[in-house]
Amino acid sequence: MAGAKSHDYHILPPSPWPLIGAFSALSMAAGGVLWMHKIPHGGALFILGLLFSIANAAMWWNDVIKEAHAGDHTPVVQLHLRYGMILFIASEVMFFVGWFWAFFDFSLFPAPIEWVHNVAHIITPVAGQAPEAATFPAKGLEVLDPFKFPLLNTLILLCSGTTVTWAHHALIHGDRQGLKNGLLCTILLGLTFTSIQAYEYMHAPFPFGHINYTSAFFMATGFHGFHVIIGTIFLSVCLVRAYRGDFTPRQHFGFEAAAWYWHFVDVVWLFLFAAIYIWGGWSAPIHAG
Repeated sequence: MAGAKSHDYHILPPSPWPLIGAFSALSMAAGGVLWMHKIPHGGALFILGLLFSIANAAMWWNDVIKEAHAGDHTPVVQLHLRYGMILFIASEVMFFVGWFWAFFDFSLFPAPIEWVHNVAHIITPVAGQAPEAATFPAKGLEVLDPFKFPLLNTLILLCSGTTVTWAHHALIHGDRQGLKNGLLCTILLGLTFTSIQAYEYMHAPFPFGHINYTSAFFMATGFHGFHVIIGTIFLSVCLVRAYRGDFTPRQHFGFEAAAWYWHFVDVVWLFLFAAIYIWGGWSAPIHAG
């Protein structure tokens, strides 16, 4: 029959979301640059672009869910969706490789003392005396104790990895209540992690910027925290869909993608904890607060 589908692939109909998403991202990026340079209306443009990006993502993913319910996600399509998620996570890995590269470059090849300016206001043993930046972290700079809140957050993320795996296995074996309970526990652990990290930032003994150690610390751990927030939202959407009965033991790519993303976030934190909190602050004075 002419026009009949004779393959397992999904030919997408025309969609406005890629174009709207591109302009939304452009508006957000341009607005962010204007905002940082204190140009009028830059902040408004950034917020507008952000809102459009969020709405665009929600509408686009809603269409993907409808396609899954319509039977368009054949085994071949699901396989390619998995390939896409793997490539996305690979790109995120390289994103964090950049921050680790910067951190190790700063630590192994610290800037000579004559290159460092305006650091006298950083917390130092003697008031008014600038820390020596030829060491990493700068001599006299207090660091966070890695075996207090950072260790607690490590244990929280490790526990969250087990609860999301529990949810995954419950789904595969048709245990709907186990799926919901596992997702709920993972979301609560993610929110706890974010809350503890926010508290840690508010009580950190050093500010953002000015010297390499503090810049690398906040950029690497801050971007990881942002990924935890995204992952928590991802899992929250999966929990809502679980209550709607969307997932089945044979077709649940949306949840699988969220679980993969969450495990990626867990592994990155283990490297951050070992490299930045423990090794990066080795022999530096520990903040007593």
